[in-house]
Amino acid sequence: MAYTKDEILELLQEVKDPEIPVLSLVDLGVITDVDITEAGHVTVQMTPTFSGCPAMEYMKQEVEQSLERHGIRSHTVKMSFDKPWDSNKISERGRKALQEYGLAPPPKYDLILDLDILDYATCPNCHSTNTTMRSPFGPTLCRSLHYCNDCRQMFEQFKPL
Repeated sequence: MAYTKDEILELLQEVKDPEIPVLSLVDLGVITDVDITEAGHVTVQMTPTFSGCPAMEYMKQEVEQSLERHGIRSHTVKMSFDKPWDSNKISERGRKALQEYGLAPPPKYDLILDLDILDYATCPNCHSTNTTMRSPFGPTLCRSLHYCNDCRQMFEQFKPL
């Protein structure tokens, strides 16, 4: 069966981020391109969220296994830093999944990341912006710890990068 690029991207929705299992690699923005040759060979381009991400080889294998499960035998999955990842690449569906999971999605920003943006977080529990960053260091490199002054809950924010 021949697939289109959109169909491949939809199939890859099943491949989840190992640290945030409600977020697909497609919605995270880690899968940057899909190319299909006339002969049907599928090439999936991926970029790590950061250069030292320990889960990238695992994610690459998960993409390969997903393609195989759907009968796509002729494929290549390439890891590349040509198109650097940033948190603006997270889709709206991904932002919603993060919030429903209890993580504040990162704010969108215009080209230059101002350090003040790291303080900003909307509580995923009550949606208040009356929050305080408690620590820029969360359980993983991509998260920070915040406190909501309204509902009095601690929460994590996926850092804007």
